[in-house]
Amino acid sequence: MYDPTVARLTYRALLGRRRALILGALPLLLIVIAVAVRALAGADDQTAVNVLGGLALATMVPIIGVIAGTGAIGPEIDDGSVVYLLSKPLKRSTIIFTKLIVAIAVTMVFSAVPTLIAGLILNGNGQQIAVAYTVAALVASIAYAALFLLLGTASRHAVVFGLVYALVWEMLFGSLVPGARTLSIQQWALAVAHEVAGGDLVTSDVGLPAATVLLVLVTVVATWYAGQKLRSLTLAGEE
Repeated sequence: MYDPTVARLTYRALLGRRRALILGALPLLLIVIAVAVRALAGADDQTAVNVLGGLALATMVPIIGVIAGTGAIGPEIDDGSVVYLLSKPLKRSTIIFTKLIVAIAVTMVFSAVPTLIAGLILNGNGQQIAVAYTVAALVASIAYAALFLLLGTASRHAVVFGLVYALVWEMLFGSLVPGARTLSIQQWALAVAHEVAGGDLVTSDVGLPAATVLLVLVTVVATWYAGQKLRSLTLAGEE
């Protein structure tokens, strides 16, 4: 199910000079903001929740997921180089699974690690806030990578659709429409963070059992459907 050659090529594509700069910009901004907030406001638990929830989990993690998930396969489809990959004796499910693992790894490194660093800067992990949001970033990375990998496989406008979901659906509708929050990867990840942190500082509109099921369901279904779309692409090319 995992092919090292496909993984190496995907890492190379995702971590090229220009894309790596884009991936590193938001984490760096988060850490700079954390340093500035700590210097101005001191160590405060609620401030740490506001920064990690509003900037890290709500903005940085989904955007990095868009870049990593769509970038794992979208450019290959756009420029036609995916044909060379599909001509190899590899199962389509192996290609998708390998690219998913790479996208998850890249999303986790560029989102969870800076989230932990920023949390430690903001309040030294008081009330387990830094760890809670780091765990939330980790689980959200899996679902985001799978969802945006599917978009990269299914659409030539995957980045646009991904940003619409991340910035419009999750940030705008998720903050204004209560019902929309239950269909938000961010809220599902917050349910996990709430369990880790305990108390009332970290909250979610979704219970942990439902959030766990939905995270697994989205990841599995998106990965399976991405494999189906890749098979369809192969058949269309052969025809």
